[in-house]
Amino acid sequence: MKVSTGLLTLSAVLASSNASPRPAKRDNPQGVDISAYQGTVDFDSLVANGLSFVYIKATEGTTYVDENFSDYYEGATNAGLIRGGYHFAHPSSSSGATQANYFLANGGGWSGDGITLPGALDIEYNPSGDECYGLSASEMVSWVQDFSDTYYSNTGVYPVIYTTTDWWTTCTGNSAAFASTNPLWIARYSSSIGTLPAGWGYTTFWQYADSGANPGDQDEFNGSLQGLKNLALG
Repeated sequence: MKVSTGLLTLSAVLASSNASPRPAKRDNPQGVDISAYQGTVDFDSLVANGLSFVYIKATEGTTYVDENFSDYYEGATNAGLIRGGYHFAHPSSSSGATQANYFLANGGGWSGDGITLPGALDIEYNPSGDECYGLSASEMVSWVQDFSDTYYSNTGVYPVIYTTTDWWTTCTGNSAAFASTNPLWIARYSSSIGTLPAGWGYTTFWQYADSGANPGDQDEFNGSLQGLKNLALG
């Protein structure tokens, strides 16, 4: 996703992994992730187009709250979409706990109402410096753990982790520490998901394109609509 838009600009990186159009037919629930970059979004049209869910950028680091988050969240709710917020991480600027609390204070919370997805941690390529934000693999794993534990202690659910296999392998040493607790949201712009980070036997969400028929990045839930609702129920 794009830092100035949504989950960071992965186009150039993911295009190099043999990107190709999305398969013509899939039965799994479809969705998008969006940020202020998308401007005005007609959520009723998303529903009319068959979408079931949306992730909305809430925060970045500890200095940015997406200006459209509240309007998007209300619009998605009124249209009947299952929705959740995501946080773009800046691991070099403050602790995982500090950023989790900032996310929670600015729209990233969760409740078991059946329409709120667990908040997502967008942890990926640094848009303005060292790929791994100057952290070692062990330091990065500790940072993610700090964020995840803080989110869990406040909500009772673990955050979804959005990443790429390439970044995760490079910057966490391909840690398997989160596979048993945190749902995975993998970004890969191709006709297949490809190799997943260590430990995860499947991905919960797949971001398969950075543009399409609907605004924002194009996503798919790995399961049934009831499974998506179950995730929203915790």
